Amino acid sequence: RRKGSSKREPRSLLEKLRWVTLGYHYNWDTKKYSANHHTPFPSDLAFLSEQVAAACGFRGFQAQAGILNYYHFDSSLGIHVDESELDHSRPLLSFSFGQSSIFLLGGLKREEAPTAMFMHSGDIMVMSGFSRLLYHAVPRVLPNPEGTALPSCLDQALSSDLPVGSVIEHSSDEDWQVCAKYLQSSRINMTIRQVLAEGQKFPEESGTNAKGQAPSEDSHHQENGRAKRHKPD
Repeated sequence: RRKGSSKREPRSLLEKLRWVTLGYHYNWDTKKYSANHHTPFPSDLAFLSEQVAAACGFRGFQAQAGILNYYHFDSSLGIHVDESELDHSRPLLSFSFGQSSIFLLGGLKREEAPTAMFMHSGDIMVMSGFSRLLYHAVPRVLPNPEGTALPSCLDQALSSDLPVGSVIEHSSDEDWQVCAKYLQSSRINMTIRQVLAEGQKFPEESGTNAKGQAPSEDSHHQENGRAKRHKPD
């Protein structure tokens, strides 16, 4: 807000961005994926996800859907469980970049007391087995604990001779400056999922009822998955 005024400063489109879906696009209204609502999954992110899954013992993981959540210091993610995917035997991968957050990992029931932990830039969380269907939330985004504008892992120069097949690519200085400025006050979290088991197809009428959510502002709990203001539950 402008000093001494109730009017908000106009925001750029990048500042307004709250979430993006990849691959099988999650429908926030129906809480379902659809075979008819799909775009090719980014190959570099798919490769990274498959390598991380394989390192954790999940060989053959297929990155089929992704939800990228864009947080600011006034953002939060309400308590929910990710159950819209038709195959729960495959892990859910979570990658975090930028500022830090508090992550709450609960139980199989919404009312179970959660465990609080920090999620910092570069952290990867793998929810599999028993933890795959646990309730979780992000109640608060915090400045990175190093006390610098950018976490040190994002402020390192890349090697000039990257290995063949690396998922890392050099970007232009102009592009990186845009990213770096954004991440000084923001957090990006990418959750990657395998929606279907090998050979499985979508039913004509899927009856799943997930509670996946996009981050909201000034709210710890949401009434639906829309990325907008809500009163707390």
